[in-house]
Amino acid sequence: MGSNPWEADDSKDSENIQPPEQNAKAEHKAKPEHKTKEWRLIERTMMGLQKEQRSARRWGIFFKLLTFGYLFVILGIYLFANVFTSDIDDSVDHTAVVQVKGMIADGEDASADKIIYSLRKAFADDSAKAVILRINSPGGSPVQSGYVYDEVKRLRALHPQKKVYAVILDIGASGAYYIAASADEIYADKASLVGSIGVVSSGFGFVDLMEKVGVERRNLIAGENKTFLDPFSPLEDKDRMFWQTVLNTTHQQFIEQVRQGRGDRLKENDQLFSGLVWTGEQALELGLIDGLGSSSSVARDIVGVEKLVDYSPKGTPLEQLIDRLGVSFGKTIATQLGLNNSVQLR
Repeated sequence: MGSNPWEADDSKDSENIQPPEQNAKAEHKAKPEHKTKEWRLIERTMMGLQKEQRSARRWGIFFKLLTFGYLFVILGIYLFANVFTSDIDDSVDHTAVVQVKGMIADGEDASADKIIYSLRKAFADDSAKAVILRINSPGGSPVQSGYVYDEVKRLRALHPQKKVYAVILDIGASGAYYIAASADEIYADKASLVGSIGVVSSGFGFVDLMEKVGVERRNLIAGENKTFLDPFSPLEDKDRMFWQTVLNTTHQQFIEQVRQGRGDRLKENDQLFSGLVWTGEQALELGLIDGLGSSSSVARDIVGVEKLVDYSPKGTPLEQLIDRLGVSFGKTIATQLGLNNSVQLR
C-alpha cells in the first residue's frame, strides 16, 4: 500500500516505447506484400520502355545512314559515269546529234548560242560523219531561229562533205521548221506536226477594265509612237497597220528562207505559208520534208553510221541529276493530280 501508483504506470509506458529505427522497420514489415510487387513491376516496365526507346533510336540512326549511303552511292555512280566517261569518242566514227528542244529563245536550252556551239563542235570533229538536228520544238524567236539557220548554212559551206539532216520528233513548227529548212534533208514521223510557217504577235487590252475599276493611266513619253502597243491604251488603226507591216515583213523573210532551203522540192499550195500545221504524211506530200524516219533510221540507213553521239551541252553532272530528279518529281505530281492532258495512244 506504500508504493507510488504513478511509478507503476511509468514503468509500463517505458516498456512500450521503441526507438524510431525499430518503428520504421516495423512499418515496412507491416506493408502488404502485393504493393512491393507492383513497384517492382512498374520498375521493370519503365526499364523495358527505356530499352525499347534506345533500340528504336539506334535503328532510326542506322536506317538514316543507310539511306544517305544509298544516295551517295547513286550520286557517285552517276558522277563517275558522266565525269570519267565521255559520249564523244574521237576514235570511232559516229553520227553527231544536236538537240533543238523546247522553246527557241535566248537563255533557253534551244537558244541560238547553245545550238551553234554544239554545231561547231560536231562539224569540227572528223569522226562525226554527218550531223542530225533532232528537233522537238513549237518554235519561238525568229531572231534566234535566223541565227541558227545562217550558221548551218555557213558550216555546210565550210564542210561540204558533211551533210546535215533535220529529224522532227513530236513537233517542228514555226521557228523550229525555220531551222529545219537549213538542213540538206528533213525527216519526220508520219504523225509529227510540221510547218506553221507564219508569224504571230498576241497580247491583251485592259482599257475598258481600267475604266470600270476606276484606274487612271499615267504614262509620260518622249516620242509619239513610243507606247503604240501599250495594253492599257486604245489600239489605234494607224498603230495596227504599222505593226501588221512588221509582221508581214518577218513572215516574208521566213518564207524566203524556207524557199531557199527547200528549193523546188516544195509543192505549190495556197495554204503552204498560211500558218497551218501538217502531219508528217501531209508534209511529205507538200515537199516540206524528204521522208519519214527517226534519228536512228537516218543514221543507219542514210548516213550509214549507226552510232549516235549527242553534242548538245549537258551542264555539270550534279545539275543534270538535280534536273532529272526535279522533272521526275514534277511529272509524278502532275500525273497524280490529273494535270497531264497531252494526247496519247492507249
